[in-house]
Amino acid sequence: MKLNATTSISTSKILLVPYSPHHVPQYHTWMQNPTLQKLTASEPLSLEEEYAMQESWREDGDKLTFIACLPVKKEGEEEGNGGKGEGEKKVVQGGLDDEDDGMIGDVNLFLSEDDEEEENGPQNQRQQTKSVIGEIEIMVATPSARGKGHGKAILITFLWYIIQNTSAILLEYTKTADATLRYLRVRIDAENQTSISLFQKVGFTKRSPTPNYFNEIELRLSPSDATLLFKEMQEPSIVLYELPAAVAKQKAQ
Repeated sequence: MKLNATTSISTSKILLVPYSPHHVPQYHTWMQNPTLQKLTASEPLSLEEEYAMQESWREDGDKLTFIACLPVKKEGEEEGNGGKGEGEKKVVQGGLDDEDDGMIGDVNLFLSEDDEEEENGPQNQRQQTKSVIGEIEIMVATPSARGKGHGKAILITFLWYIIQNTSAILLEYTKTADATLRYLRVRIDAENQTSISLFQKVGFTKRSPTPNYFNEIELRLSPSDATLLFKEMQEPSIVLYELPAAVAKQKAQ
């Protein structure tokens, strides 16, 4: 999706940046891990295939992707000053603020039309408004980053961005303003209780107490319920994201 190509989301706990070419080598390294392949139901790709996939995901209107990084320091913040900086960062520099050792995972939104409502809803309503489902996937790939609350920070920040930008997200996907986001869902292997618990903690509920044919548990969250999550949270900062000079120059050619 092109919507977030120059957008980063900064909080005190996490930094989300658009998945860009300079992230691919580290992402490729992550996805060689058999455990991550199983958890994400992914097949290993070559480095060249990963680059092609990154480019495809940037262009495809049905996929919204961010790389999750450790939080960026505020301008003027130095080690040992108690975390007190002079102000929020005005620009997130690709390749510096999101270098490899700060990358910890990714988060994705996959959009699809609601086939169930298309089949069961009134014909005149189906013709007027497209009903869309958003499926979320989250991965904390770096072992040292697990168990520290990063997964929850990534998820809540990503949900905030989705709710704040629902109209723009749906417009890029459907090419029409007559669309609605019916619900958000996640499908998780029934054995992955850590991920199931994470989504339940932020308000997702199980569609069924038993796994489906693929041994997955489906959990859902309505957009209205998602909005309630943000009432007392500190609003994230939307910060301009600049690609590394070499990548930006290559894209301009």
